[in-house]
Amino acid sequence: MRFQIVDAFTDTLFGGNPAGVVVIPDGKDYPEDEVMRRTAAELRYSETAFVRREGDGIFRTRYFTPAAEVELCGHATIGSAYALMQLGMARLGNTIRYETLAGPIDIALQENSILMDMADPKAYGVIEGDEAVRELYRIMGISAEGQGVWSKNPSVQLKPEKISTGLIDIMLPVKDEEELERIAPDFPALTELSRKYEVVGVHAFTVNGKDGLIHARNFAPLYDIDEEAATGTSNGALAYYLYRYGVLTADVVNTVIQGEKMGRPSRVDTRIVMQGGQPGVKVGGLAVTLAEGEINI
Repeated sequence: MRFQIVDAFTDTLFGGNPAGVVVIPDGKDYPEDEVMRRTAAELRYSETAFVRREGDGIFRTRYFTPAAEVELCGHATIGSAYALMQLGMARLGNTIRYETLAGPIDIALQENSILMDMADPKAYGVIEGDEAVRELYRIMGISAEGQGVWSKNPSVQLKPEKISTGLIDIMLPVKDEEELERIAPDFPALTELSRKYEVVGVHAFTVNGKDGLIHARNFAPLYDIDEEAATGTSNGALAYYLYRYGVLTADVVNTVIQGEKMGRPSRVDTRIVMQGGQPGVKVGGLAVTLAEGEINI
C-alpha cells in the first residue's frame, strides 16, 4: 500500500501538523482495525488517515490515533487530500467527498487552500459550577482567575464549553498569549477529566493575540496525544464557539495560530458560512509532503 507523511496547515516542511496517509489499493478492503491502529502507532504521528476510493471523487476515509479509531481528524483530512492530488487520484480545482464516521465531508481543492466542510456544529453545554471550572483550569496548570476576557469587549465573558464540529472538545479561554504558553497540564488528570466529560480533549485559546490573531493549543492525552500542532476539528469548533459569543462574524476568514510552543507553527483558516439560516463551518490550509513510499500491511 502507498503511504505519505504530510505536514498539514503549512507550506513549509517541518511546520504545521504531520499526519500519516495510507491509500488502500482499488478493489482491496481495509486491513483489520487492530492492524490500522498498530500502523498508526508505528508511524508515531497523532493521526493516520486510511483512504479508499469508492467512486469518482468519493473516498471512504478512516482515522486512527496510536490508541484508537476516531471519527474525524481535520489535519489528516487536509493532508490526505493533498496526498491524493500528489498521487494523481484527485485534481486541483475539484471538490471531492470523504465518507467518514462523522458523516460526509466535502473538500475543495483550491490553489491557495484545501478547504473542508466540517460536520454540523453542536454545543454540548458550558462547564457549570465554580469548583468544576477551577478544577479544569487547575488540571491545565493555570488559575481560573481572570480568564475568558475579550479585550475588545470586556463585557463579554467567555466560558469553558463543550463544542463539536465532528469531535467534542472543551473550548478553554485564556486571557493572553503569555497565559496560553504557561499551560502545563497534569496529563493523567486531564485524561480522566476528558473521560468524565466524554470529550476528546481541551482546546485552549486566546482571542487577545498581540498580532490580532487567535492563538491556540490543543491537548488530547486520552488518545495518546499530549499536544497537537494543528487541529482542524477543534479550530472548527472554536470558530463556531466564537461566532456564538459575537467574537467572529460570518463570511470572514479568520486565522488561528497553533503549534508555536511545539516549534511547529501552523496557520489554520476558519470561516463561518450561513446555510439555510444556520451557521456552518469550513476549515482549511495548505500542506506539503515530507516522505512517501510503500507500507507492507
